[in-house]
Amino acid sequence: MALLNNETDVSVLVDGLDHVEGIAWGPDGYCYAGGEAGQIYRIDVERKEAVQIADTGGFILGLALDARHNIYACDTGNKAVMKISPDGGVTKYTTGAPGEPFNNPNYPAFDADGNLYVCDSGDWKSDNGKIYRIMRGGATEVWTRSLCEFPNGLCVGSDGSSLFVAMSLNPPRISEILIAPDGSAGSVRTVVEIPGAVPDGVAFDTDGNLYVACYRPDRIYRYSASGQLEVLADDFEGTIIAAPTNIAFCGAERDILLSANLGRWHITRYETGARGLPLQYPDLG
Repeated sequence: MALLNNETDVSVLVDGLDHVEGIAWGPDGYCYAGGEAGQIYRIDVERKEAVQIADTGGFILGLALDARHNIYACDTGNKAVMKISPDGGVTKYTTGAPGEPFNNPNYPAFDADGNLYVCDSGDWKSDNGKIYRIMRGGATEVWTRSLCEFPNGLCVGSDGSSLFVAMSLNPPRISEILIAPDGSAGSVRTVVEIPGAVPDGVAFDTDGNLYVACYRPDRIYRYSASGQLEVLADDFEGTIIAAPTNIAFCGAERDILLSANLGRWHITRYETGARGLPLQYPDLG
């Protein structure tokens, strides 16, 4: 049983998907998710319907969208960020930096200037992860190597001056890294450690609370703006919440929290009473 604040308040939104890991809300009013065989799904949250609109032939992890409804998908199978147009066309946006191609591109997030930050997790327990920055047009650089212990999901903070990164290992934690005024990577601090877990996805609400999905155990945490870590939802059976990975606030009011479940075939809905922090949807031309 999945519990939310000691009440059963977690449900399946849509089923029949292929072990989705990435999930994102688009400016066109749809939710998007990706499957383990390269599927890109478009989801009508109100009708609870999902349709496949594209196929990259890889393995889709995190997703982000621009103002023209193009999808930028981390594809670990193709070792690339793939660009999927609204009509379903698929191209490789970037395969990494010159001389340093992607190894395991995991999650992307745009900042207000249209830069796309991508966590490359590296190899499990090898501490060879890094964060790339993709500028407008696709030019790519290694932005920082300071967060190397399997960096996973990330999001931009409320004032746009830093990234919050789910670090899955050594120790499991959420880290914040500053974006310096010149765009370079700044100092790093640990926001909160989460022992006995594998943090995977992160998202802020408008009150400054940070939500953390954990691949292990089957759990969603909420880290309050005042610094308190609490279990928001937990499923010891791993059925409704099953290896939750990326999370996103969706819906017209951004008041529907959704999680992908890599361990099963559905997307889970959580009634939190919160609204998600608005995302950046840059117009890249």
